[in-house]
Amino acid sequence: MSPLGSINPLGSSPLTRIDAPLPKIGLAPGAGPHPAVPGEGFGQMLDGLVATVESKQSAASDITRKVLLGDSDQLHQSVIAMQEASVAFSMMVEVRNKLVESYQELMRMQV
Repeated sequence: MSPLGSINPLGSSPLTRIDAPLPKIGLAPGAGPHPAVPGEGFGQMLDGLVATVESKQSAASDITRKVLLGDSDQLHQSVIAMQEASVAFSMMVEVRNKLVESYQELMRMQV
């Protein structure tokens, strides 16, 4: 028996072929960053990611404001929205750090 118990995350067979199709993992419509369009530039993609983070932060702020004013009793939704915005912002900062690190690495290369 597997250490995870009787749950088999790979499906009904214990082994899955390498060329087997991956299961579809979808997000709710409108959730997450927008997929890249083939003609879209890198800067536009980053602008889209920043806009997504900004929208998550403003939604969390709106929900929290409603809870604090007593218009809503959905405290758990407020906490979830704030945590989601925090994780999205942290990921954006890490992406920025990797981009800066990559740029610095390119500048150190000798031609």
